[in-house]
Amino acid sequence: MRVKPKDLRLMALLAPVKGQLERMREVLAEELRGDSPAVADMTDHLGRFKGKQLRGAVVLLAGQATGNMSDEHATVAAIVELIHLATLVHDDVLDGADVRRRVACVHARWDNQVAVLLGDLLYSRAFGRSTELSSRLCSQVLSATTRDLCAGEIDQAASRYHFEMSLPEYERIAGAKTAGLYAAAAELGASYPGGTAEARSLMRAYGWEMGLAFQIVDDCLDLMGDKQTVGKSVGTDVEDGKVTLPVLHVYGEADEATRAAIRDVYTRAGLAERAVALRGTCDLTAGIERALLRARALVESARGRLASFPTSPARAALDRVGDYVLERKW
Repeated sequence: MRVKPKDLRLMALLAPVKGQLERMREVLAEELRGDSPAVADMTDHLGRFKGKQLRGAVVLLAGQATGNMSDEHATVAAIVELIHLATLVHDDVLDGADVRRRVACVHARWDNQVAVLLGDLLYSRAFGRSTELSSRLCSQVLSATTRDLCAGEIDQAASRYHFEMSLPEYERIAGAKTAGLYAAAAELGASYPGGTAEARSLMRAYGWEMGLAFQIVDDCLDLMGDKQTVGKSVGTDVEDGKVTLPVLHVYGEADEATRAAIRDVYTRAGLAERAVALRGTCDLTAGIERALLRARALVESARGRLASFPTSPARAALDRVGDYVLERKW
């Protein structure tokens, strides 16, 4: 099978932790084994969602960059990926998405009830595996992260159709939903099971800023991306009433007639392909450009956090994660 250029780029980026990534995938496969034929069928399907596994890779790269790599890092990375998988399964239900990584979402293949239960199962397996580690740090950090993630999802649901949301409030919610798991991954990599408080703090800040940049780019792709290229359902934010950063920028600068037209696209009953209709209602270009400028600023700030660590292939890879986040189309 021919390897796609974007996959080659990712493989090159993660080369410093290639061996540990293989071990991470072994642990992940162990936890995705089914306890019954029905569960096995679902977890086999979930295995096709493999994706970038960037959060797990950040655990490993942070461990290596800080000189804190241990035998347990691969397990910690797998636990982070399990939690990420659980969030994807639940998110697809919340968003009404039908495709994820060019594969039918769990709720589309089965139903919402099955998807919610499978997501719960993945969470339980992740936290169960974390209790086998030599330190409680992984359980503590990830329990706080998932608590904040759920609160962020609740806050986002409560702020649908909120066109005058402040930018700090947007970033707080987006950060809790997405950046928090990147922050946890980098923090655990730097501090599990040892590491200095300074390294832990710097890596957590790095992960938060990279994760928030990732979410902002994702918001832009949802508005302007192509389903075939992105590999998942697009336009779901507008369908669900989520006012993301590009739209906030456009709405904030628009005249009242354009604002009314934007609100109409979001709220008109029975309107098909709202994201397409939104593009026909207003020029999203400036909003997307401003959002991407913010993403770039976050990436540069995250890169600055790495200056305190010795030069190494792993540190260089963490730096290049920023390019990957900003340039991704999927």
